[in-house]
Amino acid sequence: MSADSVSSAAAPGAAEIADWSAFFSRYSHIVLVANSDQAQLGKMKASLPDTALFVFFNKVYKVLDAPFDGNALLVARSGSVGANIVYRREVAEVLGYFPGDRFAGVVNLRVDPGERFSRPEEFEGASVRHLDLASYFSDFYSPGRIPTSGFALAVWLAELRMGRPVMITGFSARRSARWKLFHQHDWTLEQVILRLLIRGGLVVSSEKTDINPYAALALRFPELNATEAVFTGVEVLSERLEGANHEIDRLFSYTKVGRAIHTFSRWLKPKKRKVRLAEKLRATEQNGGA
Repeated sequence: MSADSVSSAAAPGAAEIADWSAFFSRYSHIVLVANSDQAQLGKMKASLPDTALFVFFNKVYKVLDAPFDGNALLVARSGSVGANIVYRREVAEVLGYFPGDRFAGVVNLRVDPGERFSRPEEFEGASVRHLDLASYFSDFYSPGRIPTSGFALAVWLAELRMGRPVMITGFSARRSARWKLFHQHDWTLEQVILRLLIRGGLVVSSEKTDINPYAALALRFPELNATEAVFTGVEVLSERLEGANHEIDRLFSYTKVGRAIHTFSRWLKPKKRKVRLAEKLRATEQNGGA
């Protein structure tokens, strides 16, 4: 596969979807493990049969502290200059966590038209598949945002309806001292959709599902109108958000000098390797690939 064909691969057609279904049908369960403090990998592995497939994402050393001995699949998310673990030169380190013959290989995933696939030979000899979901979310994801890798795969697998449980662990969208939440993703929308899929039985979560207090309230007071409850909830959330925005505006005014110094210091920093690679790729394209 050439570099051009890799960067412009077509979305999965019927034949390719059938191939993906055949691939996943080898396993009894499909477990997506998020890079999160809330991931319950040990609990999931102990409770599931040896035929379960565990799907990891990108920098697996965030959730693994030793090589993984179960059935495993690595999803390598692409960015504007190729797979993140490729341009960061982390392929060998990441693949080192999957030394056995139960490693099913790498899925190089893109979920946005601006993301580029990496060539198979850039993955240190691992078996590589490309999954192009660049147009899959265009009709229902927030404009200007891009889905996270785990969310994208969970939704896509749920829609395949393979007759295999699709399970998730660590999909909490919670910021912590170790984990950042990048603004390019719509975390609120993703959590809403995942909870709907969980409640619809299309996805299974390892985390305890919170009791819905509004549903419980409706059972206790059947006179209450469900539509009115929704509008009331939106009203309260809007008021709280407005109050939070007021305090945020005050914080911006208090930190004006510090932010100016920070902006100036960032301007002085040399360009990151990713930016240099992106500029080089654009220049190559403008020159006709020469």
